[in-house]
Amino acid sequence: MSMRAGRLTRRAFLVTGAAVTGGLVVGAGYLSSIDMTGLDGFANADGTVGLNAWIRIAEDGTITFAVPHIEMGQGIFTALPMLIAEELEIRLDGGNIRVEHPVDELPVYANYTLALDMRPEEATGPLYWAAKKVFGIFPLIVTGGSTSVVGSWWPLRVAGASARLMLAEAAADVWQVPAGECFGEDGHIVHRPTGRRLAYGELARAASAKAPTPNPPLKPASAFRLIGKPTPRLDVPAKVTGEAIFGIDVALPDMVHAAIRQSPVFGGTVRSMDAGAVRSMPGVIEVVDLGDAVGVVADSYWQASRAVAALPVEFDDNGNAGGDSARFLADMHRALDATEAHAFRDDGDVDEILAASDRVVEATYETPLLAHACMEPMNCTALFRDGEAELWMGSQSPLIARWGAQSGAKLAGTEAESVTTHVPLTGGGFGRRADGDLARQAAALAASVPGRPVKLIWSREEDIRHDTYRPHAVSRFRAALGLDGLPLAWDNRVVSQSLDRSYGDRNLPVGGGNPAKDHFSVEGAVDPAYAIPRARVELVDHATPVPIGFWRSVGHSNSAFFVESFVDECAHAAGIDPLLYRRGLLAGRPRHRKVLDMLAERSQWGRPLAPGRGRGVALHTAFRTIVGEVAEVTVGVDGALSVDRVVCVVDCGTVINPDTVEAQMEGAILFGLTAALHGEITIEEGRVAQSNFYDYRMLGLADAPAIETHIVPSGEPPGGIGEPGLPPALPALANAIFAATGQRLRALPISKSALRVA
Repeated sequence: MSMRAGRLTRRAFLVTGAAVTGGLVVGAGYLSSIDMTGLDGFANADGTVGLNAWIRIAEDGTITFAVPHIEMGQGIFTALPMLIAEELEIRLDGGNIRVEHPVDELPVYANYTLALDMRPEEATGPLYWAAKKVFGIFPLIVTGGSTSVVGSWWPLRVAGASARLMLAEAAADVWQVPAGECFGEDGHIVHRPTGRRLAYGELARAASAKAPTPNPPLKPASAFRLIGKPTPRLDVPAKVTGEAIFGIDVALPDMVHAAIRQSPVFGGTVRSMDAGAVRSMPGVIEVVDLGDAVGVVADSYWQASRAVAALPVEFDDNGNAGGDSARFLADMHRALDATEAHAFRDDGDVDEILAASDRVVEATYETPLLAHACMEPMNCTALFRDGEAELWMGSQSPLIARWGAQSGAKLAGTEAESVTTHVPLTGGGFGRRADGDLARQAAALAASVPGRPVKLIWSREEDIRHDTYRPHAVSRFRAALGLDGLPLAWDNRVVSQSLDRSYGDRNLPVGGGNPAKDHFSVEGAVDPAYAIPRARVELVDHATPVPIGFWRSVGHSNSAFFVESFVDECAHAAGIDPLLYRRGLLAGRPRHRKVLDMLAERSQWGRPLAPGRGRGVALHTAFRTIVGEVAEVTVGVDGALSVDRVVCVVDCGTVINPDTVEAQMEGAILFGLTAALHGEITIEEGRVAQSNFYDYRMLGLADAPAIETHIVPSGEPPGGIGEPGLPPALPALANAIFAATGQRLRALPISKSALRVA
């Protein structure tokens, strides 16, 4: 989930406005009472001591870090502890470090970096103060938009430094010396003049009573011992030994299992079912009407899945059976000529310059619906008892999960007065686990057997056919080129389905936003790094019954393919090398030029390639990170395509763990190549045609290219890394195919096109 920098987002404005104008009946005095620092210490009944909301220390010196972001494989359970440990002066490799996702939903855990699209240290002023406080009330705990490190860079270092000063003051009391003579060192406070040492575990209880320093001095980059150094991930050993608990591994006493069958047509509902036909099947406990689906609760998942498959059920399609991908695409192309469109950017004079130019380049591009296909199947375990619900699930937003569970309880004819969420490790999210549908279904099923935990697991077929998909889109460009070949004017119209409306209507109390003004549909297209004197970027909404959701890199995955493919076409029309053409468009963008220059060097851009081979380039900025990629391909005389190599250069600001940066770039590139080569969800008669990995293909290891990642040194604050590596992969590949064959691919996936060598 991404939003424009430096502005209060629509959702934040609505929620904050409701609070400060009385919608939540709170005043400034109440808002002032909400602790947004979380730096106060406390003692626990179990003997551990919390020095603040993120750090808990036991007497034996074991330190537990609370990380409110979900670990989905992106390395957050290592990167965020590194920020705390750097200032707390401890090592991460001593075996006494624990990391957990907190059950308590404290205000300080709210991700207002995502909501406000500002770093915590930047969100100042009365409006942002009120917004942060209001998001603390909910609280808006979300993992998404590549904001985990961005939003934690300052607060977690402050937490570590403040805790260290509290420990130093406690040691100074013991030794009766000035606190300024006491320093943190490898989990101890050391009195430098005498060499005396006390372990943090010995000092924690006394330290918790000290008043924290809200703005402690932080280390300069020159003093970093951990930040910027390759660091083994803390979650890997348990994954290797099998001790790690993912959502699908949750096992609770007296637990039962559930499987569902949803309406094959989007928007369909249950007309009738014959529950009696399966009640006598082995292990069946309950059969539940979920409104748009049916579910069976049984002693085992196998029994539940067999019973739900055998359950006689009829669905009403509610008039949505006519949906078809071919019709959707035709309608979208017609919408390119719609009289009404929302202009996200209009510098003026675009039509006049285009009309007067004799060098106009035009092109139209298409991208399809895409599924997430997370390797860990969708699952949620729910327990409903005495009006209280408890969830165990890999949710990217416990708040959305809570609302989903409350909706599920109402569906079952009861109320969930409170909802507690436990968030285990997760086998991939990519935005899919930001929805509340699994929580809604699991809570409704659990309410049918109160007092017993119910583990709901979707089959892979349910997952592919009932995902919340990456929007399809069509994008048309026209550019007038000047004498130097660079664009004088640029006209871009996008037609896409609104993610804001679809996601909001499913999950938010305030519903979705105005689909005609959905920034997600054009992010990355409105403000590319390139200097274009006159530009207009417009959006036309195209509504369908298909549920749309957040997908890795969100709108950037479409926009990068559109923009970088068209820039390549402009370069070809101008007769200029594509990489040099981009460099010429980056006046006043030194960071982007540095990425491009390193990319040219590391990819050996000017080195000749054999016939049938090609090299393509793409550059894109997303989530505060600049990524450039060069793809090398070989196309055989029979049209067989091989992606041989991808070189990636990334400027993500200050790097926390370079190993994680490389891993995330590699994963995102493979994710993007999979989408470019094979990814396509098609709708036939209102239902998804694909069902599993045999017809929704993944890129196999045998087809994966060699990937090189190079990191540009930077002193800027950190940018995101989970998503920015994906967008450039799609156009870099398409541009490489053009270089190898002379064949310009304007529609994805590439597997639909018959490649040929010129």
